[in-house]
Amino acid sequence: QVQLVESGGGLVQPGGSRRLSCAAAGIIFSRNDMEWYRQSPGKEREFVARISRSGINKYYVDSVKGRFTISRNNAKNTVYLQMNSLKPDDTAVYYCHIRGDYNWGQGTQVAVSS
Repeated sequence: QVQLVESGGGLVQPGGSRRLSCAAAGIIFSRNDMEWYRQSPGKEREFVARISRSGINKYYVDSVKGRFTISRNNAKNTVYLQMNSLKPDDTAVYYCHIRGDYNWGQGTQVAVSS
């Protein structure tokens, strides 16, 4: 059974930073590209970032380029999202995802507000 458990969300001031983690179980983690998505109230879930199975290739939505960094630790079955220079528009529930899979975790809420 696939399990994805996100953590690290919370309230942060504009310009601040936050690091999200996602622990995966039930898969051969090192064989899967991993992704982060987010969903704001009233909006559809949107792609944020992707990292290849080796960790070498990374892709980002334009709105977070230069501010967010995706990384992974295959020994720990964990993918991370380092978020810097946060803006109110980054407020959302953040989900990690196995590329091409239909499973989703419960998400972790990030609120950017002063």
